[in-house]
Amino acid sequence: MEIIKGGVTAAKGYEAASTAAGIKYQGRTDMAMIYSQVPCAAAGTFTTNVVKAAPVKWDQQVVKNGTPVQAVIVNSGIANACTGAEGFGYCRDTAKAAAEALGIAEDGVLIGSTGVIGKQIPIDRLTAGIHALSKGKNDTLENGTAAAKAIMTTDTSEKELAVTIEVGEKTVTVGGMAKGSGMIHPNMCTMLAFITTDAVISKEVLQSALSEDVNDTYNMISVDGDTSTNDTVILLANGLAENPEIVYGSEEYHRFKDALHTIDEYLAKKIAGDGEGATALFEVQAVGCESVEQAKTLAKSIVCSNLTKTAIAGHDANWGRILCAMGYSGAQFDPEKVDLFFESKAGRIQIIENGTAVDYSEAEATKILSEPEVTAIADVKMGDKAATAWGCDLTHGYIEINADYRS
Repeated sequence: MEIIKGGVTAAKGYEAASTAAGIKYQGRTDMAMIYSQVPCAAAGTFTTNVVKAAPVKWDQQVVKNGTPVQAVIVNSGIANACTGAEGFGYCRDTAKAAAEALGIAEDGVLIGSTGVIGKQIPIDRLTAGIHALSKGKNDTLENGTAAAKAIMTTDTSEKELAVTIEVGEKTVTVGGMAKGSGMIHPNMCTMLAFITTDAVISKEVLQSALSEDVNDTYNMISVDGDTSTNDTVILLANGLAENPEIVYGSEEYHRFKDALHTIDEYLAKKIAGDGEGATALFEVQAVGCESVEQAKTLAKSIVCSNLTKTAIAGHDANWGRILCAMGYSGAQFDPEKVDLFFESKAGRIQIIENGTAVDYSEAEATKILSEPEVTAIADVKMGDKAATAWGCDLTHGYIEINADYRS
């Protein structure tokens, strides 16, 4: 596997565009298009929140029906959530406008929205934006990056990555982009991710690869514990790499899954580290567990603990908060056997051994916790299973951003 430059336009046959449609923001792009020169197999995972945005319902319907997909239209600023029949109708209007502008099937258009809940989409601006996108699309890496920027809301930077693998002497490319900074606690799968590949692979196998991987990537991140109404991960495959078809369970399938995992984990970590007001990516490794389920439960409980997150913000090795979060997680373990370490580029330090503090240097711990990427490692000494979760510190900035978000 090789990491290459680019995102959603890195794979063969994909084009992208961005435009400033004035959906909510002024003076910046706020709409993006992903277009495939040929129809694609489509897979998707979506929010488990009972309150689902109109575009989520639309995309679920398209993916479930197995309709070949050729375009994705995304807007930022307004989520089109809790908007009733009118909001769903705007999804239909969006697909119709895209179909007319691109000369493709209306039911082959997927839609993504992110932003304020409860407001109706200004459909006239959206459709005008679609026509601008259709005229501006191309397959350059620059247009892919511009699309990644256009879907941001409170994100501080775009998030994209691409990789290549060899399948049957053919080069297969996988590229993706994502947005997410607040209302991040995916549990499907506000967070959007769009991944493109030129691999020859069936819709069923594509869905299996995505569904299996989200559990170890997007489902293992949290910024604020709020599962969005709009969480969506879309994976498209157009087959233009002309590789031998990737079959479920084969060596090629596992190679493709590794490539997909690299994209998903990178984007998931970028989302977690770009949490609203965050100053650090906070990684938690639960090791020495008797099952993966136990490890995931412990890691997610620690990374979601507000008290732990504020300790990370203060560069404070307040290990009692971590042990506390483990204790209320629901996972069973012996607290008197737990070892805890902190680690970053500044070094590694053990904080507790067998459930009690060791004689460590607070100054050294603070130095380690002052890095922009910090890891806590909790060893419960019960087995050989492990899991990793990602989050961020919790600062005053989170409150400032969200107190004023609608205005």
